[in-house]
Amino acid sequence: MGRYTGPACKQCRREQMKLFLKGERCFMAKCPIETGRPQPGGAGRRRKKTSDYGNQLREKQRLRRMFGLREGQFHNFFERAAKKRGITGETLLQMLELRVDNLVYRLGFAPSRRAARQFVRHGHVRVNGERANIPSMILKPGDSITVKDAKDSREYASKHMDQAEARGIVPWMSLDKNNFKGEVLHVPTRDEMAPLVDEQLVVELYSK
Repeated sequence: MGRYTGPACKQCRREQMKLFLKGERCFMAKCPIETGRPQPGGAGRRRKKTSDYGNQLREKQRLRRMFGLREGQFHNFFERAAKKRGITGETLLQMLELRVDNLVYRLGFAPSRRAARQFVRHGHVRVNGERANIPSMILKPGDSITVKDAKDSREYASKHMDQAEARGIVPWMSLDKNNFKGEVLHVPTRDEMAPLVDEQLVVELYSK
Protein backbone atom coordinates (compact mmCIF):
# COMPACT_ATOMS: atom_id res chain seq x y z
CA MET A 1 0.00 0.00 0.00
CA GLY A 2 1.40 3.40 -0.99
CA ARG A 3 1.37 6.55 1.08
CA TYR A 4 -1.97 8.38 1.27
CA THR A 5 -1.95 11.44 -0.99
CA GLY A 6 -5.57 12.58 -0.66
CA PRO A 7 -7.00 15.45 1.43
CA ALA A 8 -5.49 15.45 4.91
CA CYS A 9 -8.65 16.76 6.54
CA LYS A 10 -10.58 13.78 5.19
CA GLN A 11 -8.51 11.51 7.43
CA CYS A 12 -9.37 13.60 10.49
CA ARG A 13 -13.06 13.46 9.57
CA ARG A 14 -12.85 9.70 9.16
CA GLU A 15 -11.30 9.29 12.60
CA GLN A 16 -13.52 12.00 14.14
CA MET A 17 -10.57 13.60 15.89
CA LYS A 18 -7.76 16.02 15.10
CA LEU A 19 -4.70 14.24 13.75
CA PHE A 20 -2.81 17.55 13.32
CA LEU A 21 -1.86 16.86 9.70
CA LYS A 22 -2.07 20.42 8.32
CA GLY A 23 -0.10 22.59 10.70
CA GLU A 24 -1.73 25.84 11.71
CA ARG A 25 -4.99 25.06 9.91
CA CYS A 26 -5.67 22.44 12.59
CA PHE A 27 -5.84 25.21 15.21
CA MET A 28 -8.23 27.40 13.22
CA ALA A 29 -12.01 27.62 13.59
CA LYS A 30 -12.48 26.30 10.03
CA CYS A 31 -10.97 22.92 10.95
CA PRO A 32 -13.58 20.28 9.90
CA ILE A 33 -13.53 18.78 13.39
CA GLU A 34 -14.30 22.20 14.90
CA THR A 35 -17.12 22.85 12.42
CA GLY A 36 -18.62 19.41 13.01
CA ARG A 37 -18.42 18.07 9.46
CA PRO A 38 -19.57 14.42 9.29
CA GLN A 39 -17.45 11.43 8.41
CA PRO A 40 -16.80 11.04 4.66
CA GLY A 41 -19.36 8.86 2.93
CA GLY A 42 -21.63 8.83 5.95
CA ALA A 43 -24.52 10.91 4.58
CA GLY A 44 -27.79 9.02 4.65
CA ARG A 45 -26.31 5.85 6.15
CA ARG A 46 -27.57 4.31 9.35
CA ARG A 47 -24.91 3.98 12.01
CA LYS A 48 -24.16 0.42 12.99
CA LYS A 49 -22.89 -0.76 16.33
CA THR A 50 -19.12 -1.11 16.14
CA SER A 51 -17.62 -4.50 16.98
CA ASP A 52 -14.62 -5.02 19.27
CA TYR A 53 -12.49 -5.57 16.18
CA GLY A 54 -13.82 -2.36 14.65
CA ASN A 55 -12.87 -0.38 17.76
CA GLN A 56 -9.39 -1.89 17.76
CA LEU A 57 -8.94 -1.13 14.07
CA ARG A 58 -10.05 2.47 14.50
CA GLU A 59 -7.54 3.10 17.29
CA LYS A 60 -4.76 1.61 15.20
CA GLN A 61 -5.72 3.71 12.19
CA ARG A 62 -5.86 6.87 14.27
CA LEU A 63 -2.39 6.33 15.68
CA ARG A 64 -0.90 5.27 12.35
CA ARG A 65 -2.36 8.22 10.48
CA MET A 66 -1.39 10.67 13.20
CA PHE A 67 2.27 9.79 12.71
CA GLY A 68 1.95 9.39 8.93
CA LEU A 69 3.13 5.78 8.68
CA ARG A 70 2.26 3.09 6.17
CA GLU A 71 0.83 -0.14 7.54
CA GLY A 72 4.08 -2.07 7.15
CA GLN A 73 6.10 0.62 8.87
CA PHE A 74 3.65 0.83 11.75
CA HIS A 75 3.56 -2.95 12.20
CA ASN A 76 7.36 -3.04 12.31
CA PHE A 77 7.35 -0.48 15.11
CA PHE A 78 4.83 -2.58 17.01
CA GLU A 79 6.96 -5.71 16.67
CA ARG A 80 10.01 -3.85 17.93
CA ALA A 81 8.02 -2.49 20.87
CA ALA A 82 6.70 -5.96 21.71
CA LYS A 83 10.26 -7.29 22.04
CA LYS A 84 11.23 -4.63 24.56
CA ARG A 85 10.70 -4.84 28.31
CA GLY A 86 7.81 -2.88 29.72
CA ILE A 87 4.23 -2.15 28.65
CA THR A 88 4.03 -2.74 24.90
CA GLY A 89 1.49 0.00 24.14
CA GLU A 90 3.38 2.66 26.07
CA THR A 91 6.69 1.55 24.54
CA LEU A 92 5.14 1.85 21.07
CA LEU A 93 4.05 5.43 21.78
CA GLN A 94 7.49 6.30 23.15
CA MET A 95 9.19 4.96 20.02
CA LEU A 96 6.86 6.96 17.78
CA GLU A 97 7.38 10.14 19.79
CA LEU A 98 11.18 9.77 19.69
CA ARG A 99 11.36 9.54 15.91
CA VAL A 100 13.42 12.36 14.41
CA ASP A 101 10.59 13.67 12.25
CA ASN A 102 8.23 13.84 15.23
CA LEU A 103 10.84 15.65 17.33
CA VAL A 104 11.37 18.20 14.56
CA TYR A 105 7.60 18.77 14.59
CA ARG A 106 7.42 18.97 18.40
CA LEU A 107 10.20 21.58 18.47
CA GLY A 108 8.37 23.69 15.90
CA PHE A 109 11.00 23.47 13.17
CA ALA A 110 8.19 22.36 10.82
CA PRO A 111 4.40 22.96 10.95
CA SER A 112 3.33 19.30 10.67
CA ARG A 113 4.78 15.81 10.82
CA ARG A 114 4.51 15.48 7.05
CA ALA A 115 6.47 18.71 6.57
CA ALA A 116 8.96 17.62 9.24
CA ARG A 117 9.56 14.34 7.41
CA GLN A 118 10.38 16.21 4.22
CA PHE A 119 12.55 18.69 6.14
CA VAL A 120 14.60 15.79 7.51
CA ARG A 121 14.85 13.95 4.20
CA HIS A 122 16.18 17.04 2.47
CA GLY A 123 19.11 17.20 4.87
CA HIS A 124 18.13 20.29 6.90
CA VAL A 125 18.63 18.57 10.27
CA ARG A 126 21.66 17.58 12.33
CA VAL A 127 21.52 14.97 15.11
CA ASN A 128 24.35 15.30 17.62
CA GLY A 129 26.15 17.43 15.05
CA GLU A 130 25.92 14.82 12.27
CA ARG A 131 23.76 15.03 9.15
CA ALA A 132 20.57 13.00 9.56
CA ASN A 133 18.15 12.35 6.71
CA ILE A 134 16.32 9.28 8.03
CA PRO A 135 12.98 10.38 9.56
CA SER A 136 12.43 7.08 11.39
CA MET A 137 15.65 7.31 13.43
CA ILE A 138 14.82 6.97 17.13
CA LEU A 139 16.69 9.22 19.54
CA LYS A 140 17.44 8.74 23.21
CA PRO A 141 17.88 11.05 26.22
CA GLY A 142 20.82 13.39 25.75
CA ASP A 143 20.58 13.43 21.95
CA SER A 144 20.26 16.83 20.32
CA ILE A 145 18.63 18.07 17.12
CA THR A 146 19.86 21.18 15.33
CA VAL A 147 18.67 22.90 12.18
CA LYS A 148 21.46 23.11 9.62
CA ASP A 149 23.36 26.40 9.74
CA ALA A 150 22.08 27.59 6.38
CA LYS A 151 19.90 30.58 5.57
CA ASP A 152 17.07 28.67 3.88
CA SER A 153 16.93 25.99 6.58
CA ARG A 154 16.76 28.41 9.49
CA GLU A 155 14.38 30.83 7.80
CA TYR A 156 11.95 27.96 7.30
CA ALA A 157 12.28 26.82 10.92
CA SER A 158 11.94 30.32 12.34
CA LYS A 159 8.50 30.73 10.68
CA HIS A 160 7.01 28.08 12.91
CA MET A 161 8.99 28.11 16.15
CA ASP A 162 7.08 30.96 17.79
CA GLN A 163 3.73 29.33 17.09
CA ALA A 164 4.90 25.99 18.48
CA GLU A 165 6.38 27.65 21.57
CA ALA A 166 3.11 29.51 22.19
CA ARG A 167 1.31 26.16 22.30
CA GLY A 168 4.00 24.78 24.61
CA ILE A 169 7.06 22.61 24.08
CA VAL A 170 6.66 19.07 25.45
CA PRO A 171 8.15 18.75 28.97
CA TRP A 172 10.57 16.00 27.99
CA MET A 173 12.43 18.25 25.54
CA SER A 174 14.29 21.55 25.77
CA LEU A 175 14.50 24.21 23.07
CA ASP A 176 17.25 26.77 22.45
CA LYS A 177 15.58 29.11 19.95
CA ASN A 178 18.66 31.25 19.37
CA ASN A 179 20.70 28.27 18.23
CA PHE A 180 17.82 26.35 16.60
CA LYS A 181 18.60 23.43 18.88
CA GLY A 182 16.51 20.97 20.83
CA GLU A 183 17.48 18.19 23.21
CA VAL A 184 15.72 15.06 24.47
CA LEU A 185 15.73 15.33 28.26
CA HIS A 186 14.15 11.99 29.08
CA VAL A 187 11.94 9.27 27.63
CA PRO A 188 8.37 10.59 27.87
CA THR A 189 5.96 8.98 30.30
CA ARG A 190 2.43 8.10 29.20
CA ASP A 191 1.05 11.23 30.85
CA GLU A 192 3.49 13.38 28.86
CA MET A 193 2.54 11.95 25.47
CA ALA A 194 -0.18 13.61 23.46
CA PRO A 195 -1.83 10.86 21.35
CA LEU A 196 -5.44 10.65 22.58
CA VAL A 197 -5.85 7.00 21.70
CA ASP A 198 -6.26 3.77 23.62
CA GLU A 199 -3.01 2.05 22.73
CA GLN A 200 -4.11 -1.14 24.51
CA LEU A 201 -6.66 -1.70 21.74
CA VAL A 202 -3.80 -1.56 19.22
CA VAL A 203 -1.93 -4.20 21.22
CA GLU A 204 -5.03 -6.40 21.32
CA LEU A 205 -5.49 -6.05 17.55
CA TYR A 206 -1.96 -7.15 16.71
CA SER A 207 -1.94 -9.87 19.37
CA LYS A 208 -4.70 -11.90 17.73
